[in-house]
Amino acid sequence: MKFHLITLISLFLPAVFSTAQCQEHSPRINPKYYLIAHRGGVVDSVTAENSTSALSKAAERGYRMVEIDLRLTKDSVLITQHDNNFKRLFGVDAIVSEMTWEQISKLKGPKGNSVLTFESVLQQCEGKLQVMIDNKISGNDTVLFSRVTALLKKYHLNGGAMMIGTDESTAFFTGKVKLSCTRKQLEENMLKPGYKPSDYYLFSDKISKADATWAGENHIQAVGVINAWGLKSGEPMKAAKKNKQDLESAGITFFQVDSEYEQFFR
Repeated sequence: MKFHLITLISLFLPAVFSTAQCQEHSPRINPKYYLIAHRGGVVDSVTAENSTSALSKAAERGYRMVEIDLRLTKDSVLITQHDNNFKRLFGVDAIVSEMTWEQISKLKGPKGNSVLTFESVLQQCEGKLQVMIDNKISGNDTVLFSRVTALLKKYHLNGGAMMIGTDESTAFFTGKVKLSCTRKQLEENMLKPGYKPSDYYLFSDKISKADATWAGENHIQAVGVINAWGLKSGEPMKAAKKNKQDLESAGITFFQVDSEYEQFFR
């Protein structure tokens, strides 16, 4: 009996230890924050931006939403790709809009990543993550943009979707996707016929207490931004931490962040 008990314990303890190690290396975000993962999810030394792995890690860590970059191929396929050129991520000096999907689908990045279609990203996000779309498509092709809204609806993501839009596409997407605005833009929109606060959100890396209070009083969602491009300091981590503290002091709990700053939200 003693032998069997010791044997069971010896078998059980490694499993417990292994689970504890797994949990230790998979920190989760404090649920009091609503985090939006910039560049398509959790990006790190082994995970590329706008990749399936980045999306999976975002869902596992407790992000609520991912920001994805929307572009169009030469043959009108909607894809997720930040730059207008494939050189930085795939080592190919070619413009996105000058390549067909067949050509693009063969590209492979150094982290094993490939370019994803917009639909495949939405399919992976369904039931796990909401989406913020950074629309990098110029013009106002309403037929094309109708495909975007139809895909959001197909994967049940239309209700909570947000967009960083373009001036040209604003008229089409208003009322279909929540659009980013500065406070000045919001105040201008309030004067327009048919204005609804649910059509917009305040989006900035600098939101004061007065701005956050004003947004709340006007039933407008406020989203703070902590991205590397906005941090001019020679000590980005220190600057990011202060940025987060300032925004949180203003009353912000919704943040779009680069995943390298996730540590401030655990």
